[in-house]
Order: sequence, then structure tokens, then C-alpha cells
Amino acid sequence: MARKLSHQRVTYVLPPPDAPGGHRLGVNGLAIDSANSTLYSGGRDGVICSWDLDLPSLTSPNAQKPGPTKFRNQIQAHTHWINDIVLVQNNSALVSASSDTTVRLWRPSSESTDVPQSIGKHTDYVKCLASPSPHSTWVASGGLDHKVNLWDLNGKGQILSIDNCGGTKTTKGSVYALSAVPSIVASGGPEKLVRVWDPKSGKAITKFVGHTNVVRDILINRDGDTIMTASSDQTVKIWSLTAGRCMHTLTMHNDSVWSLYSDHPQLSVFYSSDRSGLVAKTDTRNVSDIEQGICVAALQEHEGVVKVVAAGDHIWTATPKSSINRWSDIDTTAEIDAPKERSASSESTETKSDDKSAPKGRPGKIPYESLLLLSTTSTLPSSRLPESFARSTADGLPSSPRPDLDDDLGLPIPAYALPEETVEGQHGLIKHFLLNDRKRTLTQDSAGEVVLWDLLKCVPIKSFGKRHMDDVASEVNTVESVAHWCSIDIRTGRLSVILEPGRCFDAEIYADEADLADTSEVREDQRLNLGKWILRWLFAPLIDEETKRDAEYRAEAIAKAEELAKLHSETAPVDIPGKSLTLPIPSDPVHGQSLGSPTTPGYGIGFATTPGSLTSSVLNPAVGSHNMGTSPGESSDYLMSHQGADMARSSMSDRSSDYFSSPKTHGPVDADKPLPTPGEQTPTPTQTFGEPDKEERKKGGSLFGKKFRMDFPKKLGRTSSEVKPQIQEEKVEEPEPSSVKEEKVFESSLSGLIERTRHEYEEFLSTHQGQELASALTPSHPSETPVLDIPPRTVVFIQEESGDSVVASDLYRGPIENISQDIDKLEKSVPLWLADLLLKNQMPFKEPVKLAFTLKPYDDSLPPVVKPDPTGINGANNSRLNANRMLRAKKILAYVSERIEEATGDPMQDMMKPEEYLELYCQHTLIPSNMTLATIRAHLWRTGGDMVLHYKSNGKKEIRLIGSQKDSGDNRPTPEATPQPESGSAPPPTGEDASASHGSTASGSASVHNT
Repeated sequence: MARKLSHQRVTYVLPPPDAPGGHRLGVNGLAIDSANSTLYSGGRDGVICSWDLDLPSLTSPNAQKPGPTKFRNQIQAHTHWINDIVLVQNNSALVSASSDTTVRLWRPSSESTDVPQSIGKHTDYVKCLASPSPHSTWVASGGLDHKVNLWDLNGKGQILSIDNCGGTKTTKGSVYALSAVPSIVASGGPEKLVRVWDPKSGKAITKFVGHTNVVRDILINRDGDTIMTASSDQTVKIWSLTAGRCMHTLTMHNDSVWSLYSDHPQLSVFYSSDRSGLVAKTDTRNVSDIEQGICVAALQEHEGVVKVVAAGDHIWTATPKSSINRWSDIDTTAEIDAPKERSASSESTETKSDDKSAPKGRPGKIPYESLLLLSTTSTLPSSRLPESFARSTADGLPSSPRPDLDDDLGLPIPAYALPEETVEGQHGLIKHFLLNDRKRTLTQDSAGEVVLWDLLKCVPIKSFGKRHMDDVASEVNTVESVAHWCSIDIRTGRLSVILEPGRCFDAEIYADEADLADTSEVREDQRLNLGKWILRWLFAPLIDEETKRDAEYRAEAIAKAEELAKLHSETAPVDIPGKSLTLPIPSDPVHGQSLGSPTTPGYGIGFATTPGSLTSSVLNPAVGSHNMGTSPGESSDYLMSHQGADMARSSMSDRSSDYFSSPKTHGPVDADKPLPTPGEQTPTPTQTFGEPDKEERKKGGSLFGKKFRMDFPKKLGRTSSEVKPQIQEEKVEEPEPSSVKEEKVFESSLSGLIERTRHEYEEFLSTHQGQELASALTPSHPSETPVLDIPPRTVVFIQEESGDSVVASDLYRGPIENISQDIDKLEKSVPLWLADLLLKNQMPFKEPVKLAFTLKPYDDSLPPVVKPDPTGINGANNSRLNANRMLRAKKILAYVSERIEEATGDPMQDMMKPEEYLELYCQHTLIPSNMTLATIRAHLWRTGGDMVLHYKSNGKKEIRLIGSQKDSGDNRPTPEATPQPESGSAPPPTGEDASASHGSTASGSASVHNT
């Protein structure tokens, strides 16, 4: 299998509503600091919480009832589930293991809100942790990557890595359970084996075979000679390292045993929990045989107990719920209460449960109905039984319980059915539904509340209370089709939006449907790229800071260049200082745009990608300021023929007439003349001013002619010229290696882009002394990315996905409010594709998606837009058209109007828009004028093949057909004959949207292709 290439992505997390501390999802890990009366918890939400237990004294025999548990603090330590936590360094630090593959160390006493330090990393989920002693300098972790790793707690990295499979290839080598003492480390997992390792050498000491299912938890006594394991085979086994075998198999559970806990040096008192929610306490002190110990069903949870810990007279349990329960512990040294009569078993069972539903303290005796047999051969110690019960069995078999004891113990009644206290958690998100507009989503939390969110503004819109999500979705969903541009993730109970570079620029919406507060700068039919829009404002502080630094650097560079010029002025030849190196381009006096550019950039059917090369911005500041935000195919003819080498990365394409995207022309239009094809375009010159020749492109030539090269992982765009004349290639002799100047390579990151830009500044000043140095940074203008007021608590991640890890690694993480302080970190973390977008307003090029359709008159009430093909079968109308999926129905009607209608000469009638007197139908359904082709296909056509659209007049205007005939005429050219307009004839309509040709589209431009 080929190794997966790495790439960087952006994730942002919408801030949840303010709520008190606590977990949003289930709790997986618990750790207790008895000395400081503190409980730590790690949850599936990636959060570590600390709780003040308010226990007067865990060692005092006269301890009073503790007060309510109080929240102390918490930290979002991980971006995935926390699977285990452990206290280290004398309880001054806490280590957490997560499914985000990292092992992190958090110091609760620190007031820092930074992400806890990462002390280790696996290549798969990290499932368990083990600390050999409170004073140890290392911690062990085990994961699904089949590794047991030892990490230095002082941040020195990996000490040792152990292959849990022992060098053999197996699919079941994952590590689910781990325990350690200074002399040994024991691991277990799906192999059903217990492996013992030497933590100094990493060599295997032995392995124990006996479990028949997954090993879930492991304990080792202080001396390191006894190992206790819990398994999904419903047993707890005790192994002797000295004897090298299993000494005891305990069967007090009837379900998979998930967790073990003991603070006894020899494990003589331990707690075990299972999938059914039962927690058992076992005491084997003062007995010659472990199976003669006592086991009590201490409590019963409603769900499986993932983790159990105990201290003093209390037990804490963690379940898949976000809350933590505190229970009263049971004294296993107390006398066993006499059993109740079987005749009243049903009533006594209910009464007993009711009595224990709200315990007020530790019971004085152990309920007989709560006893569990440790094994099938174990017996209850007669010395612990009530005196009356012991006498009643003296005449029988004193060494065995009553004949009906097995039946009674088969259905144990836990000593406690309800907890003393519940530490309430919060409600995290568990379901989501992305709406058709791709900018809103519905979420449902663990309490059942449904909320509508805005993914662009990063705020909740409306709460619908506890309802079915499908019912709400049917109410708020819209009939539209927008491309998928993001992924939604709720694995930590929060709403996260993931932006991948390969598709985050695929979705566009029309500005008039974007709910903008200020529409003064919005142009008619302007479209907004959703990915570009949100990224621009997520990193707005970065753009502002880099723009400021760029201005400071240019001022320093100019001053430095002037000083150098003065030093060499005496020896240097006298030269007449020139003006700023700008090109005299005719401009619109109002907008300052070149005459060759569209009147409203960004108006057409195209992605809002901009050239943004240093060539245009430095040589012509006017071009950089006004044309950088135009869509590919919407830039001026000047820019398209005067690009630098960097323009190869911009998403530009050939321009020609486009009936769909051009405004209606005044005067008659010859409907017999089909649209031109790409092959008939005028060849572009092989090289123009400002465009490096072929050899310079090979050498990575920049604006200033130096050999600066950006190390791109792949080609991101294409040049502006799609059709080039054939040039006879000439062989160029390679110069001697000593004479070749080594190319400078820059990093594919924001820092590399900045470094390259500054080198070009220096080269420009060295060769153009006294010239004006304009900024090469051209962020998008608010007219194409309107201002978004994103909450400052929104957290932004820059992550890297690679074949070395199953989940993305965090390169940067921080809230928007901290970005301005993290500029240096971001310069190393921001990938080149994102840097180009933020500072150059360039997007990676991607071919737009086109849809095919056929236009036909409704019931032949109007003439066809294309003459029927006489060579077709049965005279079929071969009028197949292609257009961008974002093309609106009113543009199609405008195309129909231009092909069949002759101008009336009446200004009042000519002022009517085509959508006001023409109608478009699909599957006999009237199409709204603002509906896009993608929506028509998804919601109206809903079948395969090309769409068939019918047009007709609604009678609001008398349509004067071309030639005053309702037929197409015999002199109209066939679809195959698509000549260029003859000299003197009316040219094809041009306009703001006319940016693509037949069979070829600009980035997102509408196109017509007759087949």
C-alpha cells in the first residue's frame, strides 16, 4: 500500500454557549489525590477536570459526611477522546492519553491556559497509561499501534519503545491494558495474553496464557511478584510471577470486567466493575486462601462502569454519561447480616432496594443478599456469618452455605442502588445534520435539544428545544444545491468544521442570498466563495499583522537601499532618477480599473480567485489594488497578457464571448450565428512584456530575474493562455556545474512566502534605485469577502494529515483572540496554499463543474435557439449546452432572448428583463429565476442524463422574433458551423460574465457548448 502523502488542513471549533464546568460527553478516566482531596477526570470530550471533594480527612476514623463536590478548573487538553489519566510526580502533574495519538502532561497548579505539554506521540490511538511509582521520572503508554512506549516526564522524549507483538506480525497486538512498577511492565489486549517486560531493556520477561477474551485492565502489587488482570471473559485472574502461572481465577462477575482499582500494597482489597454496571469490592485479608475472602456487590450503575476509584469511605464511578457518581463504600470487616426468608423474597427484595435507595451512611452490617461468591468452589467464612445462622447450619454442613444460598447469591442485590452525590456534567453534541445551503447545520445534544448554527458567523441561530431532528430539518431546509465544502465533526461534543484544501473552495453562493448586513458594495449576481470567505476572517488578525510588518520591512529596505546608493554615489555613474515603474494603463476615472477589465470584477460565473503576483502589484500598484479580487476569467485583457511567472499558479483561463453570462445587447442580434469555439480564438503571442520566456520559467524566474524558486509539492494552477502556437524546441547546452547559480529554495509555508517576497523586494531595489516599492501583499477586498464578525473565542487549528498517523496532528491551535500574539508560530504552521489565499488572494486552481442540458421551446410556441441538425436522426435537435452548475435560470432566459428576439426599439419594452416575460420549465415545473442549474438537477430533474429545459412566453410582452418568423430560417448556420463574426458584423455579446468559450470554461465561468 502506497504511503499517504501529507497535507495540511484548517479546522475551527464554534464556541459553545457559556456553561459551568464539567464534561460534555462520557468520562473514561478517573484519578484521585487523597492528600489534597482532589478528583481528576478525563472525558470523551478531550477535557480534563479537577474537582474539590471537600473531604475532611480521608484517614480519620471519625470522618464526617463530606460537603458537595465543587468544580475547580478544567482544560481542553486533547482534540479526541481521553482514554486514560494517571497522576505522576507526587501528584503534582497529571498525564493523559488520547485517541488524538498524543500523551500530554498537565500541571493543575499552573494558571496557564495553554495546551498541556506533549511528552509523547503514538501513530494510533493511545489507550492506557501506567506510572511505576509516585516518584518515578517516566510514564508508560500503550496504544493501538502495538507499542508500549516509555516517556520522560521532563519532556526529554521517548526513553524506550517496546513492540507488543514481540517482532511477530499479528492484527491483535493492540495494547488495551497496562500496569507498571519499577521492575516490570505488564500489558494486555486482544491477544488474550498478559505480557511482562523489562522496562530497562525492553525485553520480554514472560507471558501468561489463560484468558479467553480481551484483557481489559491490569494491576501489579508493590513487590512486583503478583499480577491481577480483568478480562472480557468475565473473570479476574491472579498470576504469580515467581511461579509463572495463574494462581486463582475469580468469577464473581457475570459480564465483561472493565476496570480494576486497588490502593493496597498487596492487592488484598480491590474493586472491580463490569459492563452491566456492577461494582464489586473484594477483601482477601486475613485468609489463608484468596477464595475464602469476602466479595460484596457494593453498587449498581445503570450503565457500564468504565472506571472505578475509591478513597476513604467513598467510591467514584465513571460511565458513558458526562456525570460522575460518588457512592458510600462498604465496610468488608463488618458482620454479615442474616438472610431474609425465601417466603418473602419478592417483597423483601423490593423493600431492601427501597431502603438502600437513599443511604444515609455506611450500613452497620453487610447485607447477606449483597454477597458474591469469588469462584464456583469458594465458600463463605463461617466466622463472618451471624451467630444464629451459624448455629442453624451446625447440624448440616458447617463448611458450606445453606442449600438455597447459591440461588440467593445468583441474584445479588447491591448494597447501594443510588449514589450519595452526582457531579453533574454538561450536554455535548451527539448528532448533526448539514442543511442544503451548506452554511447552516442542525445539532442535537445529549439532552435532546436541537439547535440551528451558522457555520460562517460561528454562532447559534435558534434553539428548537427537545424535538426530533428530522422534523426540524424539514422545516428549516431550503430547496437548493450547494457543493460540499467542509466536514462537520462532533466527536468531542463541540461543533467543529474541517476545511480540506482539495474541496474547501468548491462551494459558492450568491451574495443576495448570504444575509449580508451591508449590501452597498454587493454587485448584481455576485457570488461568494464560502471557503475563501470564512478563512479570510478566521485569520484576519494574521493578515493585519503581516500587512503591518510588510510595510515596516519595505520602509527599512528602501532606507537601506538609499544608504547604499549614497555610499556608491561618488564612484557610481551618474544616472537620471526615474519615476515609479508603473505602466500607463488607461483607467476608469471612477473605479480606477483598466479599460480591458470587466466593469464589475467578480460579477461573472467564476471562482473568486485572483492572480496576486508580485509582478502586477509591484510594477503597477493600481492593478494590484483594483484587479486582485477579480475572478479567473474576469481579469482584464491586459493582466491576462502581462503576467509574471507566478501567474502560472493563479486560476486564469481564456476569455471569449458567453451568451449566458453577458448582458443583453441593444439592437438586433443575429440568432443564426452560433457562438465561437476555442479552436477559433486568435493565438496569443508566445511572450509579452512582463512574461518570462520558456527558459526563465524552467529556472523558476521571478519578477526580478533572479533564481528564486518556491518548493511546491504539486502544480496548483495553470497559465492564462490555454491555446499556444507550436514552437520548435531548441536544445540548449547545459552550462558547467560551476557556472550554474544554485537556486534558492523556500519552505512551503507562510514563512517561505514572506522570505521569498522580501528577497524579491531586495532584488527589485538593487536594480531599480529610486523607484517606488509597492506592497506585494494583496488580501481580498471586503467587496468579495464581506466582513464576518466571528466570536473571538472561536478556536482555530492548523493540522497535518500524513500516512504516519491515523488522525491529524496539530501544528497550531489557539482562539482567534490570541492569533495576533502567535504570529511567529503561525508563520511556521500556515501552509503555502493558505498563505497564498490570505496574503495574495490566490486559490488553488480547480476545473469548475459543468452540467449539460438541452433547451427546447415549450409546445413549439417559440422558435428553437439552435436550428435542428438535418444530419441528425429524424431531424433531432442537436442543441446540447454546457454551463457552470451555479448558472441561474434567468441567465438561461437571457440567452434564449438574445437568440430568438429582435429589439423592438421601444425603450419601455426593452427595459423588461427576460425573466419577466419568459418562463423556464423542467419536468413541467416552473423554475424560479434565481434557481441554479445544480439545484434544478438535484431537486427538479432528479434523473440521469442531460437535463431538458423548456422555455415559453408568459404573455407580458409581445416578443418580436428575429426576421419576424417563428421558424429558425433556412439561412441559419448549423451548430457545427461556428465561425468567428465576419468583419463589419455585430460581434458576440460581451460583458462582465463573458469569460469563457464553447467547450472551455474559466474557473466557474458559464459556457456554451453545442454538440
